[in-house]
Amino acid sequence: MVRDGQPDILHYELADPARGDPGVCGGQVDIFMEPILPQPTVLVIGCGHVGQAVADLAHWLGFRVVVSDDRAELCSPEAIPQADEYLAIPPDQVAAQAPLHRRTYVAVVTRGVPFDVALLPGLLESEAPYIGVIGSRRRWETALKELREKGIAEEALARVYSPIGLELGAETPREIAVSILAQIIAAQRGSEEAPTEKVATSEKAR
Repeated sequence: MVRDGQPDILHYELADPARGDPGVCGGQVDIFMEPILPQPTVLVIGCGHVGQAVADLAHWLGFRVVVSDDRAELCSPEAIPQADEYLAIPPDQVAAQAPLHRRTYVAVVTRGVPFDVALLPGLLESEAPYIGVIGSRRRWETALKELREKGIAEEALARVYSPIGLELGAETPREIAVSILAQIIAAQRGSEEAPTEKVATSEKAR
């Protein structure tokens, strides 16, 4: 139930502990159980124009929003007032300090391959169900080559959504944010659209 986030009713026969029954008093019992889960969180790594738009839209949609950037002036309440938490830290420290759990959706909208390569090994060790990386297919191929050289397994790399977002023909930062959040919602709800439709986000949009 914790894994899929859905409540359930458990039925027990109170007869034979040897087969796993919880008692021998006779009769039957139904127990309604509902998991207590952390709030769905969008972690935005990179606080440029696209990152700001993603944080703004994620907040509007009701997600808890955590933003991170090594540039403290951009990772601040003045730049992104709607965030709930600010991590002004280098990229290789994000995985250790950010709230990463089964309901954390990660949008990596950094300004270059070196940042992605520093971030992703730690992120890929987490339980985050969605890790999307902005950029062109060429940029992602460059990052893939470097990550493979670091020894990151293909199974882990296959978890990454890149280019990030659903295919909407998005161009502006706000349009790209819509495509990213649409893909995050699809991943959250288990839609088949999440792993297949990607948006080829241009480098100039960062």
